[in-house]
Amino acid sequence: MSDEMNQKPNLNLLYTLEVLLAEKHVSRAAERLNLTQSAVSRQLSHLRDIYRDPLLVRNGNHYVLTPRAQRLGEELEGLFHNITKVLGHTDFDPQHFDETFTFSSSDYVAQFILPELVDKLTNMAPAMQFAYRLWEPDNLIKLGEINVQLASTMLPEAPLGLSSHQIGEDIPVIVTRDKHPLSESKSITEQQLTDYPHIRISGGGDKDSFLDKEMRLRHLKRKILVSTPFFSSAFALLQQTDALLTVPLHIAVNLKSTQKLHVIDIPFNVPTHKYWLLWHPKYDHEPSHRWTREHVLSIMRSSMYSVQKLNVTE
Repeated sequence: MSDEMNQKPNLNLLYTLEVLLAEKHVSRAAERLNLTQSAVSRQLSHLRDIYRDPLLVRNGNHYVLTPRAQRLGEELEGLFHNITKVLGHTDFDPQHFDETFTFSSSDYVAQFILPELVDKLTNMAPAMQFAYRLWEPDNLIKLGEINVQLASTMLPEAPLGLSSHQIGEDIPVIVTRDKHPLSESKSITEQQLTDYPHIRISGGGDKDSFLDKEMRLRHLKRKILVSTPFFSSAFALLQQTDALLTVPLHIAVNLKSTQKLHVIDIPFNVPTHKYWLLWHPKYDHEPSHRWTREHVLSIMRSSMYSVQKLNVTE
């Protein structure tokens, strides 16, 4: 090995140099490094040979840094800060989190829950930025490839191959506008399900295909007035027609007063809707993601209602 290669400082020598430049004192540096004073003196001598500079120069009873040492001190500070980050020894601080977090869901969540998420999270992480992406069912198999850090959707069970937390569960109900001919009814007949047209929300999870299945078993068929991927357009159409709309119970409860809805029980056996917060496992141990998903989960769970405690048709 050449003399030039032998003269290159290793990481331990650089750490000794950083401590020496910070302390400007050999014995204090030795205490910090848990080394003997003679060992640190030998390393200082080696560093002086490498840099061809005295680095520390005695000035009376103390040492001062040479200009070369001052420059090295600034460079070493940044170097060891980056090494600490690479080794994962830094704690996550939401006050300094300045990345963009992309969330995907139905437009109901975007309209009625996302504003609360953004408000609460940015109060804790003021530099945090948000992006929103409408959820599509085929995103389940692409979540590791697309730029989405967190998603919420309705599924029968937790999807294999993804990480998840269950947000909650409820059942489907039918809603109408409050001036609908059925607005005084607490239940709906099979005949009325065929008499009135239906609005179908096609975006997100499967909310109402069970209704078609149950009706076919009874030799009935519903008429779909319009199919739309958006809750917002579905509720706007609902207010202008005598159509029926099948939605999850917690949405009906949350929007009952503001949207002036009437809620009706479905006269068949209905499935249980389960709601999930999903992310790709590559984010499992990412501190910023863990912090964000825990707060998102708490906020989204607070928007759910316990089905057993509700009597929405009162």
